[in-house]
Amino acid sequence: MWESAIESVRGREYGNGVLSSSKHGVKTDGFELRGQSWYVATDIPSDLLVQVGDINFHLHKYPLLSRSGKMNRLIYESHDPDLNKIDLEDLPGGPEAFELAAKFCYGIALDLTAGNISGLRCAAEYLEMTEDLEEGNLIFKTEAFLSYVVLSSWRDSILVLKSCEKLSPWAENLQIVRRCSESIAWKACANPKGIKWAYTGKPSKVSSPKWNDLKDSSPSRSQPVPTDWWFEDVSVLRIDHFVRVITAIKVKGMRFELVGASIMHYGTKWLPGLIKDSQGQADDTSSSSNSNSSGSSSWKGGLYMIVAGTKDDTSSIQAKDQRMIIESLISIIPPQKDSVSCSFLLRLLRMANMLKVAPALVTEMEKRVGMQFEQATLADLLIPSYNKTETLYDVDLVQRLLEHFLVQEQTESSSPSRQSFSDKHMYEGTPRGNNPNAKMRVARLVDSYLTEVSRDRNLSLTKFQVLAEALPESARTCDDGLYRAIDSYLKAHPTLSEHERKRLCRVMDCQKLSIDACMHAAQNERLPLRVVVQVLFAEQVKISNALANSTLKDPAETQYHHFIPNRNTLLEGTPQSFQEGWAAAKKDINRLKFELESVKAKYLELQNDMENLQRQFDKMSKQKQTSPWSSGWKKLSKLTKMTTLENHDVGPQISTTADQTRKAPRRWRNSIS
Repeated sequence: MWESAIESVRGREYGNGVLSSSKHGVKTDGFELRGQSWYVATDIPSDLLVQVGDINFHLHKYPLLSRSGKMNRLIYESHDPDLNKIDLEDLPGGPEAFELAAKFCYGIALDLTAGNISGLRCAAEYLEMTEDLEEGNLIFKTEAFLSYVVLSSWRDSILVLKSCEKLSPWAENLQIVRRCSESIAWKACANPKGIKWAYTGKPSKVSSPKWNDLKDSSPSRSQPVPTDWWFEDVSVLRIDHFVRVITAIKVKGMRFELVGASIMHYGTKWLPGLIKDSQGQADDTSSSSNSNSSGSSSWKGGLYMIVAGTKDDTSSIQAKDQRMIIESLISIIPPQKDSVSCSFLLRLLRMANMLKVAPALVTEMEKRVGMQFEQATLADLLIPSYNKTETLYDVDLVQRLLEHFLVQEQTESSSPSRQSFSDKHMYEGTPRGNNPNAKMRVARLVDSYLTEVSRDRNLSLTKFQVLAEALPESARTCDDGLYRAIDSYLKAHPTLSEHERKRLCRVMDCQKLSIDACMHAAQNERLPLRVVVQVLFAEQVKISNALANSTLKDPAETQYHHFIPNRNTLLEGTPQSFQEGWAAAKKDINRLKFELESVKAKYLELQNDMENLQRQFDKMSKQKQTSPWSSGWKKLSKLTKMTTLENHDVGPQISTTADQTRKAPRRWRNSIS
């Protein structure tokens, strides 16, 4: 599709990629190299010496004057008829490009490739080899080759753009960089189903094949082309050319996820400091060096690319090159959230602080991290402090990141309807707004971070407290993580006063501690006495509620299982010594649970015994109430009832008999008394 066939220009054809001139000023069989000098293989002695860099060319005036306007001016404007030496130190492309231009002037066939066309095009412009001197001059033919051959080929466009790295500003002024970038962008945005060209991305160690070589391996139609097929090819470019290509790709409408993925691929390849595992950095460095050393660029972007100069000079060049890469990558990251991972942003931010990138770009990076702070990991947050502060880690940076996260959350939750169109597009397809899960993840992350940095003896209590209290109370459903961080801080700072320990423990809510954490805190001698009392009270309340609400399923057991996932999550990434402490505490907790079950069993036994005693007491009390007097009175009451039922028609008699019956005992009692 993009590989073009042989093109003819005004009837003058390139035979199999070979460019030849129709006129011969001096008949020759070619050029001969003797040491550092080129000689024309002819019987006519040379009358002009052209020096380009360290190479000397022994040539003839007539072939050069007939095709180069610059050579005409240098010779005839010098007013020296015996001038026989010209120095062209600033010729773009160097001796290689001038050799090809000189051969063209002598009518020798040239083998045009993607590797030499850019240098030859710039050299032709420098030598002013225009159509005014001769029709079909070198500028016209190299321009035609670029337009009709190179720009129609994916691989040739990459190679030409790569070769332009040492041709600035000529390649920029001649629009070679712009045209190659546009060509690459168009092909990168093409439908992967229609791609039929090779996209290995590995620069060849030998010269590029001829422009019309159609034997390149193309992807098989049976194998689908991945969406990231162009990442490796584009990553061989220098950072300024990579920025040009990515900018053009963004204009063409490429999805921001793919653009961000290509930026991460480039940063991982050219910035070895972005690699997480510092131990494997040397291996990755050497492999990156091998993959890039075959390019034609003299500018090298990685730490491993510098091979010349003193140690101090190398260090300064390394810092300058990597600073340029970081600033360029920050400037082209798409504004949409999740275009690049939070881990990549944090590692890029770490290097930006280390290399002292412009403060405005660093602030922009911090805001970007705050947008997706819930995706961060503890390893990425442990950024060393590069501003010569007393603390080992940059706690102030994490504080700023957390503030950006909270501001973003508050802004979106308070005025979701006021988002502009760009903001809605920015967060399209991503769960934002008042998301409690995001705050909970950030709370767990902050607690783990506090546990790690609390071991630093130079960490002040104020910084610890401010970072711990930055999140709202609703972000934490369980304060086990905070308790672990407080305990770690107390271990590392044994000289804290009683007032400071109380102040430290205020950031924790004892009511939000799990049963395991409460039992551990009850035996923690580092905690203030008041805090231990609060923990014991909270534990007692939980046990009382568990006993009161005990049914077929024990609520205490349910509550314990509720905290198991949180506890396991909080224990991840903790030091081995702290985990061993938790293991010992867990044994004590299990023992206390066993004792609690025993107490509950004894309580049930006592309750059963109490019920038995109550029944026996009731039985004995009934026996005491049964006496001759009471039985006589009961018989009398029964007799009275029977008499009432038999004589229900005689109402007055019943009342009279009843009155007499009630009065008789009184008289009897009076007689006794």
